[in-house]
Formats: sequence, C-alpha cells, structure tokens
Amino acid sequence: MDKDYIIREATLNDLAVLKDFEQEIIAAERPMDPTLKPGKISYYDLAEYIEDKNKCVLVAESNGELIASGYAIPKTARHYLNHDTYAYLGFMYTVPQWRGKGVNKAIVDGLKKWSKAAGYTELRLTVYNVNEGAIRAYEKAGFKRHFIEMRLG
Repeated sequence: MDKDYIIREATLNDLAVLKDFEQEIIAAERPMDPTLKPGKISYYDLAEYIEDKNKCVLVAESNGELIASGYAIPKTARHYLNHDTYAYLGFMYTVPQWRGKGVNKAIVDGLKKWSKAAGYTELRLTVYNVNEGAIRAYEKAGFKRHFIEMRLG
C-alpha cells in the first residue's frame, strides 16, 4: 500500500504552520508540566533550525498540507559518556487525524537516517513520563526507556 504522504526537509515557507505545530505541542504539554510559564511561549528557533545544515527539520506532507514534524539537532554529551555528541530528536507533532497511521514513525525513521549519515551513533529524546501514548510510539520506533528526571518544587 502506498503512503498518501511524503517526508521532506522543512523550508522557511513552512514556518507559519510549524509555529502552529509548536503551539499545539505546548498546549498538550502544559497539563504535564507545571513549570511552564503562563501565556504564549516558544520552545524552538525553528527558522534557525531550518537554515542550519547541521540540523534537520523534517515534515510530512499530504496533498500540499503539513501533517507532521520533527527535528534532529546535535548535542554535546556529558564528558563521562562513551560518545562525545549525539543527535537529539524533538518537535514531534502529528495532526490529530493522522495519528496512529505511522506518520510519526516515518518522521523518526527519516531523522534516524539523517543522524546516521551525519555520523551520530547515539540518538536521544525526552518525553514526559505520563505521556504513555508518546512513549509507546517511540518504543515502536526502537527507543528504550533510559532515564527518569525527577524534580522537587
């Protein structure tokens, strides 16, 4: 069965929709994170990520409409780990009507391919521990639970 969407690199022409995706992510995460500031906030410098050839922002598109997004950006590992750098995956968003159809996995697979080509052997992402749906999706894509960050406040 052919997919009715494509995965491609994001362009600056996608920026308005991607900023909407970012606000949807923030709205979904607010109930999970009491430390987020009230009002409108932004997590990412999406224009910089799109223009930086050392970073990869992918989108899924169907019939000219963006339906999902994700990025891979380089991060410096802690000095005691057995890798110096890793690819950090984030900005994972799929519009509701496309969820459960493998679109997020296709984005992750594209980011894994880019990361490997860029020389990264370690890939990481973070997810709220109460976000079981996202955890299952990432586990389906090959990720394993690794670390739980705890807070007091």
